Amino acid sequence: MKVSLSWLEKYIPVDMEISALADALTMAGLEVDNIYDRYDYLDKVIVGCITEIRPHPNADRLRLCAVNTGDNLINVVCGADNIKTGMHVPLALPGTELPGGLIIEKSVIRGEASGGMLCSATELGIGEDKKGIMNLPDTLTPGENLAGALKLTDHVLEIDLTPNRPDCLSIIGVAREIAAFHNKPVQYPSSKHIASGRPDTPENVFNLTSVTVQNTDLCPRYGAKLFKNVKIGHSPFWLKDRLISTGIRPVNNFVDITNYVMMETGQPLHAFDFDKLAEKRIVVRTAKQGENITTLDNKKRRLSSRMLMICDGEKPVAIAGVMGGLNSEVTDTTRSVLLESAYFDPVCIRKTSKKLGLNTDSAHRFERGVDPAGTIKALNRAALLIEKTVCGSAVNGTIDENPVPYEPLSIYVKPEEINSLLGTDIKRDKIIKLLEGIEFSVENKRMDEADDLLLITPPSYRVDIKRPVDIMEEIARLYGYNKIPVTFPVVPVQAKSSSIHIAHKKQIKRLMTGLGFSECINYSFINNQSTARLNLERDDARYNMIRLLNPLSNDHAAMRSSLVPGLLETMRRNITRSMHNLKLFEIGKIFIHKGEDTLPREKEIITGLWTGTRQASTWYDKDIPVDFYDIKGAVEALFDALKINKPASVRFTRLPDNQCVYTKPGYTARIISGNRTAGIIGEVNHHVLKNFDLSANAFIFEINLTELYKLIPETIFAEPIPRFPAVSRDITMIVDKNLESANILEQLNLFGEKLVEKLQLLAAFEGEPVPIDKKSLSFRITYRSANETLEDNKINSIHKKLSDKLITEFNATLPE
Repeated sequence: MKVSLSWLEKYIPVDMEISALADALTMAGLEVDNIYDRYDYLDKVIVGCITEIRPHPNADRLRLCAVNTGDNLINVVCGADNIKTGMHVPLALPGTELPGGLIIEKSVIRGEASGGMLCSATELGIGEDKKGIMNLPDTLTPGENLAGALKLTDHVLEIDLTPNRPDCLSIIGVAREIAAFHNKPVQYPSSKHIASGRPDTPENVFNLTSVTVQNTDLCPRYGAKLFKNVKIGHSPFWLKDRLISTGIRPVNNFVDITNYVMMETGQPLHAFDFDKLAEKRIVVRTAKQGENITTLDNKKRRLSSRMLMICDGEKPVAIAGVMGGLNSEVTDTTRSVLLESAYFDPVCIRKTSKKLGLNTDSAHRFERGVDPAGTIKALNRAALLIEKTVCGSAVNGTIDENPVPYEPLSIYVKPEEINSLLGTDIKRDKIIKLLEGIEFSVENKRMDEADDLLLITPPSYRVDIKRPVDIMEEIARLYGYNKIPVTFPVVPVQAKSSSIHIAHKKQIKRLMTGLGFSECINYSFINNQSTARLNLERDDARYNMIRLLNPLSNDHAAMRSSLVPGLLETMRRNITRSMHNLKLFEIGKIFIHKGEDTLPREKEIITGLWTGTRQASTWYDKDIPVDFYDIKGAVEALFDALKINKPASVRFTRLPDNQCVYTKPGYTARIISGNRTAGIIGEVNHHVLKNFDLSANAFIFEINLTELYKLIPETIFAEPIPRFPAVSRDITMIVDKNLESANILEQLNLFGEKLVEKLQLLAAFEGEPVPIDKKSLSFRITYRSANETLEDNKINSIHKKLSDKLITEFNATLPE
């Protein structure tokens, strides 16, 4: 935001140094990035006095002037008709860059040397007279700097505003901030205009046009005035000069007035050529999906149904709050103008501007929030300026469609709470004075000595004030941040221990690395098609991912609902770089969609992947491809290291074929904890591998860390080294082919034999001579006593008893 000091002083006198003003604004929260004098370009323009004029020998319309610069004479070629001997004139020396971009250099014109340029007021950018060379007062001294001689100085402040201060996107807004610390009132410009006429008045705006607001939530207020006898032309110099000082290019008198009012009050306006409006009326509605409009920048824009449009009786004529349409542009032939001043929903304007890539001064203000009560004031202010510059006459009456009236927001605040939060001791009367200095309304609501309340109502233009803490922030900046004492927080000597889950996570990462796995860290965003590539069904909670409104790319367009796609992509990238033996794992959150207006359910998961061979190829060992039991062994090793008791705490069971989604049926196991599934282990389905452009086999595991944390014991009990030897006995049984060996091991544990130390599956066999619907399972049971050496008779007796129970329990037979 550029603020010209000369314009600023129209509303508040500033009798302090420009640097002090900049410091005060910065301390008030309006950071001043830069200060410059807008007439700095005149530093090489001096006062000259023409001492002699001679005809140019090679050009009838040019003359040679000898110009006294105080120290010497400079020859200048000039073609102006108004020059004369003894005339004091502006002389631009070589190196001067004039407002039009012209750079003055020493030159030779028609064979005669010219050491500078005599300038008109227009060429210098300090007036509109362009008929001849500017005639300076005779009292000026030749050689004197022109800016200093004419007292041409106007400092411009470049203010870096935060998004929460849209009220300061105007000259008056900045003036209000200066008034707060300068203790001087703001002198507001007049905004009184012709009162709204009665509908029965002959020449009345209500008889000539109408405004219909269909989307009142997106446009709570829409005002309009009609102007006739419009004369489009150049703006007066003072108007153009004001706009140029803030970095706005003048266009024509009508458009310049709308920009002037926007910069003055912060309220954007828009002018429509009234004769180009179909049915001579305005309709405010949302666009139809796929509807088009050609904007003022001559670009065709495709609209969506959530964009607010200003339309006539047939078509869109402007994108509300962003940019007007080319089909209603004010041009040199315009004779009637409908002037718009409205309040639009900031969120709607921000989304529209961003989606269309249109960043205009108007959108910049609307998307942050303009004064909801200032629309008609700005409209009347523009009408006054239009009549002042004689570029149109207002038709009697003002349209003010206000379906959702503005209601001021009042906030209760206790002075003691303000001081408690800020760490200050500001008196109650001081708080009231500070707030009233920025035009806040403060009412005393003290009921008794113990109930000290202030009812504070911010002005309508302070759309950022909504909570008590906002009031407290205002007190802090007005009181002065540098006056608030510096204190240090109380820091306990003893550091708090980190969460047990964080410790477990770090432990799991160390163990996985020790097992030869490399940790991956992938984006939480994945491709929209990832669930389809995993063959997930629509009824799977992981199928409907959360789509991002503004994704980084198509490959990062949704929140991940599984870690598997990320690991498969990592596998693919490594294989394309000839890295075929991979052991990868990742710990991260997945996000389960629960509905449009509901936050997703987050689950922390550890996922591992193993592909290639069991170990690196060597001269003494063969390449053995990794299989299901390798990945299962890695998971069991992790559980063992975490001291998770198996199978008492966790067991592995076969996952039914109809539940195998992206893993191979018959090669997938569930990890069961109690009655809950804690994870799965299995071989990735070949169809899924093909979807990820993979041909090598891959084995994965997925474990819910929330369930895994529950299994990790808080304390570990040590046992003494056994003093007595162990005794092992084997048993082989013929059982049903579909019976899982884990069931037999679990049953052995349930028998509760105290001397059993270890259970182990030795072998599983199918085929001749075992019947086709049966299989042979061999187990080894290790016995040990802590008190004695076990004798064979005792062990044989116990072993036979356990064998008989297993045979009975599982309807098994012994091999012949």
